Amino acid sequence: MVLPVVLIKLIDLVWYQLLANSCHRAARKVRNYGFLFGNSSPPNKPSQQQPPFSFPSVTKCVLEGRDCSTIACDIFGALLKSQSVFPYFMLVAFEGGSIIRAFLLLLSCPILLVLDYELKLRVMIFITFCGLRRKDMESVGRAVLPKFYLDNLNLQAYEVLASTGSKYVFTSVPRVMVEGFLKEYLEVDDVIGTELQTVGHYFTGFLSKSGFFVKHRALKEHFGDKKPDIGLGTSSLHDHLFISLCKEAYVVNEEDSKSGSNSVMPRQKYPKPVIFHDGRLAFLPTPSATLAMFMWLPLGIILAIFRISVGIFLPYKIALFLVTLTGLNLSAKGCNNSTSSKPDQEKRGVLYVCTHRTLLDPVFLSTSLCKPLTAVTYSLSKMSEIIAPIKTVRLTRDRKQDGETMQKMLSEGDLVVCPEGTTCREPYLLRFSSLFAELADEIVPVAINTNVTMFYGTTASGLKCLDPIFFLMNPRPRYYVEVLGKLPKDLTCAGGKSSNEVANYIQRKLADALGFECTTLTRKDKYLMLAGNEGIVQDNKRKKP
Repeated sequence: MVLPVVLIKLIDLVWYQLLANSCHRAARKVRNYGFLFGNSSPPNKPSQQQPPFSFPSVTKCVLEGRDCSTIACDIFGALLKSQSVFPYFMLVAFEGGSIIRAFLLLLSCPILLVLDYELKLRVMIFITFCGLRRKDMESVGRAVLPKFYLDNLNLQAYEVLASTGSKYVFTSVPRVMVEGFLKEYLEVDDVIGTELQTVGHYFTGFLSKSGFFVKHRALKEHFGDKKPDIGLGTSSLHDHLFISLCKEAYVVNEEDSKSGSNSVMPRQKYPKPVIFHDGRLAFLPTPSATLAMFMWLPLGIILAIFRISVGIFLPYKIALFLVTLTGLNLSAKGCNNSTSSKPDQEKRGVLYVCTHRTLLDPVFLSTSLCKPLTAVTYSLSKMSEIIAPIKTVRLTRDRKQDGETMQKMLSEGDLVVCPEGTTCREPYLLRFSSLFAELADEIVPVAINTNVTMFYGTTASGLKCLDPIFFLMNPRPRYYVEVLGKLPKDLTCAGGKSSNEVANYIQRKLADALGFECTTLTRKDKYLMLAGNEGIVQDNKRKKP
């Protein structure tokens, strides 16, 4: 019974709400705009329509003594610098849905241009949410969207919000897209927004029985006769109606948000640091940026295959020369003084201790040093092991067994270990495991960092076998490798230091070299936060009958 109901509603949406209403409204716009070419104003209308209210800028709001005040505002255009909601629908469509869903949303852009705000939202909601699992939306809202919201946060508007005691956000976009971020990062008391219809564990793409959300009506219903102390909105007429219901009203001008340096939110002022985030897209997917991504995809796939093939089959120097021609930038420093200082009869391999940015860290270190290395890993997919141009050894998370394995590898040659145990995209270092410090005296810290412009080469909830491919699909990916020099013997376990002291010292040294911050977070913290699991890749073996 569910499918016929959905089909009937879809026909009604397309025929009546989209075609009939939009054509009527488009005709009215054309009629009104036609007068602008012949006359200064339409008949019976003033030459310039001014909003019925005039409110001061948000910069005029006094922040002191607001602890007991109540604020009502929207997130788009007020708390965020941009009023455009399209990039955030695209993030849900791409990261929570599929590349096909994202492409359909991009194709709808010409239609969206001629629709009014309500119909535009209805179309984007239907394309983005029809058939989407609630679980996937929750994952995107928790692991993907907060990073982009914080990057686009308006500092002036946030300072007004943070100065108040009670915070309420009213928004026309689906509540599920913003509620998690607003409550966790901005400590908003309540979020009132458009509600979506669901069937079981899936969204239908339609609005719930409450219909389209109108902010000024919702404000009246929520507060009744009691008015909020502060209203924050844009200079649009709808927002003027909304904030006029508050005791004090301030507007956030889009021009000030884009041009004013005071509106930019510096990282150190984030209400809560974003240490972990997920998703493949490394840019805000505006319509033009999304179009550029889809045009790049075919070439990017070919480029990634070429870069992988060159790294596997050609010598280091030739491979480095060729991938540099394709746009990959490898910056290497201090790669000459890392050989073992022990006599030949006692010589063991050097243990390289690296920061962990992508699965390709050991590969680029090996290329920078122009010598083969062995990398130890925890959860590495079979595909990554197959295409790896260097030897990889899988660890078991059993401390004694892993120690024996690494000792054996060191007796055979140089070894690379990433003691964080997982990757981190932001300028933070996770807690270092101390196991490596117990195994070797010849320890060389290596600071590694990456920079991408289109795709992230890591994931917590997606297919990890595609991580190297996504990284190498970037037009101009950058790898920075700095070998810091061998650790003095008196700072190792052989010099009387404990393994934890050695690990913490190297973590601080690498953080200083990269300008990062040290944390005590672990691999388990990351995966529980982003994916709801401990981040262990299980081997899918067939069970014998």
